[in-house]
Formats: sequence, structure tokens, C-alpha cells
Amino acid sequence: MPLTYDDWKSRAAYLETDGRAWIAGRRCPAVDGATLDSINPMTGAPVAAIAACEAPDVDRAVAAARAAFVAGNWARAEPGERRRAMQAIAGEIRAHAEELALLDSLESGKCIVEALEDAQEAAVLFDWYGEVQDKVYDRVAPSPAGVQATITHEPLGVVGAVVPWNYPLHNSAVKLAPALAAGNSLVLKPAEESSLSALRLAELCQAAGLPDGVLNVVPGHGHLAGEALGRHNDVDALGFTGSTEIGKRFMVYAGESNMKPVWLECGGKSPLLIFNDCTDLEAAVDAAVAGIFTHAGQVCSAHSRLLLQDGIHDAFLAALDARLEALVPGDPLDPATRLGPLVSRAQFNRVREYLDIGRQEAILRHGGRSLEAAGGGLFIAPTVFTGVTPEHRLFWEEVFGPVLAVSRFTDEAGGVALANKSHYGLAASLWTADLGRAHRLCDCLQAGTVTVNGVDAVSPQTPFGGMKQSGIGRDYELAGMRKYMALKTRWIHY
Repeated sequence: MPLTYDDWKSRAAYLETDGRAWIAGRRCPAVDGATLDSINPMTGAPVAAIAACEAPDVDRAVAAARAAFVAGNWARAEPGERRRAMQAIAGEIRAHAEELALLDSLESGKCIVEALEDAQEAAVLFDWYGEVQDKVYDRVAPSPAGVQATITHEPLGVVGAVVPWNYPLHNSAVKLAPALAAGNSLVLKPAEESSLSALRLAELCQAAGLPDGVLNVVPGHGHLAGEALGRHNDVDALGFTGSTEIGKRFMVYAGESNMKPVWLECGGKSPLLIFNDCTDLEAAVDAAVAGIFTHAGQVCSAHSRLLLQDGIHDAFLAALDARLEALVPGDPLDPATRLGPLVSRAQFNRVREYLDIGRQEAILRHGGRSLEAAGGGLFIAPTVFTGVTPEHRLFWEEVFGPVLAVSRFTDEAGGVALANKSHYGLAASLWTADLGRAHRLCDCLQAGTVTVNGVDAVSPQTPFGGMKQSGIGRDYELAGMRKYMALKTRWIHY
């Protein structure tokens, strides 16, 4: 039976947390004993004291990961053994899904129903990569008589992973599951705003049979622990999810250290195109709402640019107005809430600055103000600006909040031109009844994922990542695992 609002509040009141780092299979404080407070954005109260790790802690974690890799208990384990361990991790996540979801909700302000979905999706990733990792075959290449040429996949060694605050558990799984499946050891640096689920996940991985040192978690500030990981000469590759600005810094860190490959999933300003021939207006409006207002718009692939063809423009906005009246903010621990607070005071202030910019540039149709709800003050009303053009900052810049920029177009070519006029290329979606147009636009839109008659589709079976300044490389699918593997060619003369 689903938990009620009172159930969640009661569990939050008695929740035990541990913010110490996880290194070499045990909890430990930062070397200097420093901590930082994780703040509940709903109440403003501390959730836990988190270890404020710095370079010496990263050194310890990398050394533990290297020792585990060299020992080979994981890297050279039988594929079936790794598969069973990863599927056991999936089982642990499912068994502790409510605890993990509660940690994410308390730290990031994520609605509890969304956090529960994240926990289930994290379990699916460990299941999927656990199942697939023993089905990636090596190859024998054509070669002259008396010679055998083979191509094999090998783990890289020590992988660093840096994840953001908006999907704490889920993004951790996106990095950890494929890198572990490939046989690597890892050092994970979670966001300082939301570290607890990653730390708890490390404990669950150990309980599931992951050898000590294979997974290490070093929380702390990005400019200290994150930079130290990015610059570390004994880290063989790094996976990052976060802003484009910080992603560029990790490329510099790698270039100034050991030239480690850096795989980036960065920002977005995803377009949603609605054509006049859209036959299900209500479904398209629902998609638009989900595309920008899920997790209060704090999603890298949020469809924050709504592009409406002239003939459907007015009717679509009228239907959107009605949906937004029902989208009211509330305590994220209430299962009925679909709009929670922003993650921090800093993010709240950033979004309010964009509300001021939008008022100067465009036409405010809905929202545009801060709100209080259930005793919390970091809420932004669902906001819609119309008349947005490429001359406006709101058209180009990632707000990372519940702010929708609406533009209009006349014909298909104009819609594609508007959609592609962006520094980003993470995702794009469109609604049309014309199958030919659907195929044409899938070819024309500059985005890593294009969804037709839906919004922002993603699954472990398909790669996810961006073009342009939305990143390098892909998560999910076999591509998400192979980027953490090296290809080795062997020539054997006999």
C-alpha cells in the first residue's frame, strides 16, 4: 500500500543519515575533519553534515580504487560473477527504494513520487548492465596465414564520476552501472547539495557483494573534490553530468594532467515543436507540461523552448493555461505534489533573475513570481513567456527552472531553423500526424535524441547524450559501457 503524506513525514523525522565519505569499503571522515551542511530546500534546515572532502581524500579514494583494480577481484572476475553481483545491487536498491527516495527528496526538493521512480530506474540500470556485460564479445580479425589478429575489450582502470544534484541516485547509477559492468573501479563525487543517496548506495553495493575499494564516494565542494578528481593523474577516464560551463573545466583539467578521456553530459535548451496537424492537442499539452515542469524544470533535457506553428498557437496556449492552474506547489513529501521547491537559495535567485529578464524581453502570460507553500519559500510559479525570439536571452540561455519560452513559426523550414538555433543539442521533440515530416525532422533536428508524438523519451536500450555544447559521448545502451573500456589489438604469429 502506498505511503501517505503523514507516513513520509514520520519517516523523515526518524531518518538516520551518515554523511561520511566511503573509501576502501568503510565510512570515514574527511582527512581534516571538515564538513558541510546539506540543506533541505523545503524547510531550510540541515539534513546532515557531509564530509567536505578535498585533494587528500581524493588521493585516498583513487589509491583504494587502484589497489582494488590491480587485485582483480572485480576486474578479472568471471562475467557471471559480476552479473550476479550487479543484479544483487539492483535488488538492494529495490529493497531500500523508499529510503533512497526519501534521501533525494529531502536534499534536492524532488517530489517523492519522482524520487521513487528514480530509484526504480536506478535498479533497472544495474539489472540491464549486469545482464549485458557478459554478452559483449571480442572479435577475430581477418589476417594472413600463420597470424591471428584479435580485438578485445578491457576495463580502463580507475574511472572518476561526477554527478549533479537534480537526479542524485539516478545519475549515480547512470555512471556506476556501465563502468562497473566493464570491470573498472570507481571514485564517485556527488553534488554537495545531494550526497546522501550516493553514500548509501555504496553501502548497498558492498552488501550485494562488491569488493572493497571497487566503489569509493567522496562528497565535497566541486571546486575542491571535483577538481582534484578531474586533475588526478591516476584516474584513467572521467564521466561528468552537469552544466556546460563546468564540463568545459573538466576538459581543461584532463588536458593539464594526464589527458584522460572525459565524457560529458551537459546543459540543454531543448525544443518542443507542435505542428498544425497535431491530432491530439490534449496529449501534446500534457507533454509540454511534463517536458518543462517536471522537477520544477531542473532537468538538463527540459523542453524549455515551445515552438508553436501559427495555426495551433492560440488554442495550444489556452489549453496550457488550464493545465497550469492545476499545477500548484506543495511539500515534496506529499505524494500529491507535482511541483516542489528549487534546490537552493542560489538556484532560486538565479531563476528569479531570469524572470526579470523575461519581463523585459517578452510577454509574461503565466506565473512569473515566487511563491510560498506548506511553509517553504523556494518555489517559483510555473511560468510562460510568449513572443520569445532569437534576439532574446530567454531563447538561448538555460534557466534550469520552471520557465517556458514560447516562440511561433509559420512553416516546417522555419520551425526547424528555430529549433536548431541553439548552442545545445541534447534532446528535441515534435508532434505531427505527418509520417514523412516525422522522418524528415528526425534527420534535420540537431539533437542526440528526437522524440515524435511524445517528449524526452529515454531507456537503457538507447544511447542518451548531446550534440554541440550538450556534451561528448553517450550514456545508456552499450555505448555507455564501451566508453569505459579500451580496445586492444593482439597480433599473434605462430
